[in-house]
Amino acid sequence: MFYSVRVDGTISLFSAEASGPGLADLAGVLCGPGRMTGFGRTAARLSAVVDEPWRAGALARECRRRGAEAQVSVAECGRPLVRTPFRVDLLPLEQRWNRGEEKVLPEGFRLDGAMLRMWALAAGSPQGNGYLLALDPEAPETHERLITALAQLGVPVKMQKGEEALLRVTGRRRLAHVLELIGDAPAGAEPAWPSLVPVVRAV
Repeated sequence: MFYSVRVDGTISLFSAEASGPGLADLAGVLCGPGRMTGFGRTAARLSAVVDEPWRAGALARECRRRGAEAQVSVAECGRPLVRTPFRVDLLPLEQRWNRGEEKVLPEGFRLDGAMLRMWALAAGSPQGNGYLLALDPEAPETHERLITALAQLGVPVKMQKGEEALLRVTGRRRLAHVLELIGDAPAGAEPAWPSLVPVVRAV
């Protein structure tokens, strides 16, 4: 078992590697664009439409690390789609995150570094001197509770004004804490990772 070590030498029990990869980590995708679909009461699958092909590829690899085979294809809207097959062991996620056709945040939900890592892969991006996490615009009732969940993890955020549902992390110390929690970027996913150096966007 690997634990990330803070600069001051103490161990972070909430980091992505603290307990090893597991299916529960996939809840992080649901914090962003992910959706659970049930097949009767016998199985469920996770799917997520993302903005870039590399996100889909990185998410599929991370799903496989957690024992859930995932495939990358193209959604009807033309954007990349990553999706697992229907699986019995994904039913608990579906039952916790779905209320009928509505996506809900489970009662007592606690975010950890592994979930935050999956959220960053699905919908995170550095911007200027901050870091953005996209929310599911079709699940607005999850937004305030996810802000609370992040604060409990030591990551205070603010809703960014605009048409999109985005949370913004600012401050070097907070960004360093996010990096501590989510670990190193998997190969090809570096554009999704927080940066302690301000990012200058090309015009």
